Amino acid sequence: MDKKLMKYLGIDWGEKRIGLALADSETKLATPFKTVEDADEIVKATKDEQIDIIVLGKPYQISNLQLPISKQFEEFLNELKNKTNIAIELVDERLSSKAADALVGNKKTKANRDEIAAMLILQSYLDKI
Repeated sequence: MDKKLMKYLGIDWGEKRIGLALADSETKLATPFKTVEDADEIVKATKDEQIDIIVLGKPYQISNLQLPISKQFEEFLNELKNKTNIAIELVDERLSSKAADALVGNKKTKANRDEIAAMLILQSYLDKI
C-alpha cells in the first residue's frame, strides 16, 4: 500500500512579513513559495496547496537559552492553531535569515529573504524526519 504524499508549509514568521516555503514527502526538498502579511493569507495557502503539516520557525536566542516567546509570535501561533486543523511543528529558526542572506544570487535571481529563510527552516525539519 502506498504511503500518502504529505505536503509541508514552512513559515519564517516576522512582525512585518512572513516567508513561506513548500515541500512534499516524496522529494523532501523545500522551495521558496511566497511572502504574505498575515495568518489569513497562510490559511488560504494551506487550502490552495492542500498542506498536511505546518513547520513554523520558533525564535530562540543564539546562546541556546530560550527567549520568552514574544507576545506577537504567541498570538500568531494561536491564530494559526484556531484557523487551521493542521499539525504545527515548531523548529529552531536561529540564523535562518542570516543564512538566507549568505546564499548566492542577486536580487533578480534570488527569492526574497523571508521565503529563503522559510525554505531553510522547512529543509532543516525535513532533514530530521
